[in-house]
Amino acid sequence: MTDSVDTVVIGAGVVGLAVARALALAGRDVVVLESREAIGGGISARNSEVIHAGMYYTPGSLKAALCVRGNRLLRAFLASHGVAHRMTGKLIVATSAEEEGRLDEILARGRANGVEGLEPIPAGRAREMEPALSCCAALWSPATGILDTHGAMLALQGEAEDHGAVLALKSPVLSGEAGDRGILLEVGGAEPCRILARQVVNCAGLEAPRVGAAIAGVRQGSVPPAFLCKGNYFLLAGRQPFSRLVYPVPVSAGLGVHYTLDLGGQGRFGPDVEWIDAEDYQVDPHRAEVFYGAIRRYWPGLPEGALQPGYAGIRPKIQGPGDPARDFVLQGAAEHGVAGLVQLYGIESPGLTSSLAIAEKVAEMLEEGRGA
Repeated sequence: MTDSVDTVVIGAGVVGLAVARALALAGRDVVVLESREAIGGGISARNSEVIHAGMYYTPGSLKAALCVRGNRLLRAFLASHGVAHRMTGKLIVATSAEEEGRLDEILARGRANGVEGLEPIPAGRAREMEPALSCCAALWSPATGILDTHGAMLALQGEAEDHGAVLALKSPVLSGEAGDRGILLEVGGAEPCRILARQVVNCAGLEAPRVGAAIAGVRQGSVPPAFLCKGNYFLLAGRQPFSRLVYPVPVSAGLGVHYTLDLGGQGRFGPDVEWIDAEDYQVDPHRAEVFYGAIRRYWPGLPEGALQPGYAGIRPKIQGPGDPARDFVLQGAAEHGVAGLVQLYGIESPGLTSSLAIAEKVAEMLEEGRGA
């Protein structure tokens, strides 16, 4: 038996739930297919839980535009839905003359992107704000904060379901086939089924390239390669050194080993960059040796033995080690050749911050026919 629906969203992470909510609010009949046993069990459950401001990304890129727009949308959403968050602000710090030049580049990008309130501050002011800090210059970003990611996802799910969306857990998409009547999806799980959808949005995160390539009719070469980039986090035992987020200047494939807080006041450092071949969320305690050196550049007072293995997340990279960074990829029929299909690839950081803006963009693509 084949069920017919208007729109299927594949993946119930924060981006998939945001897309489902946007489409349900627009009056669409939406079914969300999630392979795991609960929402947000992949990328969305394993990140820094930071509301990013948007200063790192190339002006004119999707990451820049959607992060800045998403920051404003997300803050308003969290406030209106009673989701816990706090605008802690963030210091981006330089610890050498060379890094000061990098700060100038970040400031220029941030201003070009329209980041709210970003300003350079002297080292003395940064140390007044955070006395344990060591730096020679800094940027202050008041539009950066932290949030309860799971609370945000529950709010997105609730509003989507209030407007008719249906969530199906433990329902992995195995394959699909584009036809004249829509896209026929083969769905696995305990009760396998076939679903004919007029439109499909692939928000499968780490699985997005596999799912995209498994849909017959998708243009060969349109699916980017998939790489797994692990980020390890270490928790800080004892008294927390900073009340705000502290970031060094960015490194290749990541934003450096930075300090963040959760809403309970627990401090953590990470993520680092570890390229892997298969999903693995174990944190190797020996990686702390590199963390100590990186952290002491801006916090010389880090005590020996204070770092404890925390957790790990995986970035869904679509470029490999040493390759230039890639933008978010939002593909419609013009790129992959299948009417009614929108594919999302490489939705790494700042995907959480950008989620509501990404959802807006997907809804526009479907409405304007670029995904139809």
